[in-house]
Amino acid sequence: MQKKLRQFKRNKIAFGSLCALLVMYAFSLLSPWLVNDEPLILRYEGKTYFPAFVTYAETEFGGTYETEPDYPVLMADAKEDGKNVWALMPLIVQDPLKADLSADGTPPFAPSSKHLLGTDAHGRDVLSRLIHGFRICMSFSLLLTLLGTFLGIVIGGIQGYLGGKWDILMQRGIEIWSSLPFLYVVILIGSIYGRSFVLLIAIMAIFNWISLSYYMRAEYLKLRSQQYVRAAKMLGMGHVRIFFKEILPNAFTPVITLFPFTLIGGIGSLTSLDFLGFGLEPPTPSWGELMSEGLNNLYAPWISICTVAALFITLLLTTFVGEGIRDAMDPKSGDRYE
Repeated sequence: MQKKLRQFKRNKIAFGSLCALLVMYAFSLLSPWLVNDEPLILRYEGKTYFPAFVTYAETEFGGTYETEPDYPVLMADAKEDGKNVWALMPLIVQDPLKADLSADGTPPFAPSSKHLLGTDAHGRDVLSRLIHGFRICMSFSLLLTLLGTFLGIVIGGIQGYLGGKWDILMQRGIEIWSSLPFLYVVILIGSIYGRSFVLLIAIMAIFNWISLSYYMRAEYLKLRSQQYVRAAKMLGMGHVRIFFKEILPNAFTPVITLFPFTLIGGIGSLTSLDFLGFGLEPPTPSWGELMSEGLNNLYAPWISICTVAALFITLLLTTFVGEGIRDAMDPKSGDRYE
């Protein structure tokens, strides 16, 4: 494993792509605080507030309503009135859910100094929605991939470990299950229970494990007859320990190799569902929803260009990582015989 890790690090493109993805994802995880219009720290009339972390009512600042104030408007009005106000603003002062209709004309507005990548058809900043959409898309795909990988390991491993009639029965059941129309299931369940982040992961996870289970079944069928497995059984080890401690570490190659490509599939699936209108509920920041808006507003090409570019770069970097892992796990690689 150490040789494989060294070989992966020597693949500069794959290692650089992995670092870039990690930096992008880490920044996106902080986007609720770094890409927003709520101050990180606000000094108002001698009092200190933390609007990015704590919700305050408008009455706290002399307003009328109990709802949260619009902080850019609040600070502008306070300065006009000569009040003592100071704020530490986020890196990108744009809320992905708020519409800016202050410019002349109707949205979408072209890129400007205020909106670097322009706005969508509702006047919302494209850059902030891309960043927040990346966080949601990557988190969704990571959770989906982890859950699907776990189910694929367990179900495929059980097939291969038991073998015989149990293997045949489970395989026929998987073939029947895989023939179900996935999109129709999403539409049906979404129309009954609504479309939410957790529900979409649950629906997609019950289909996402099938391809990996085939590989794990083959690995367990091959390894269950090895001498060390027989020795473990003779020593009285339980089936669960043999399954996870003895066989799984030696059958982990397909899991590591397929993980980045399964991640790509999750990103593409969520983007496609959002584009078709069966994904996350609006106004959730979504790349698929931005692509749909770009298609409906072809006279505003910045929406489509920015979204497709972001999707292309993300999928390209993930593919480079997957290729690097696959090369490192290749048994024909010369590094393994050094």
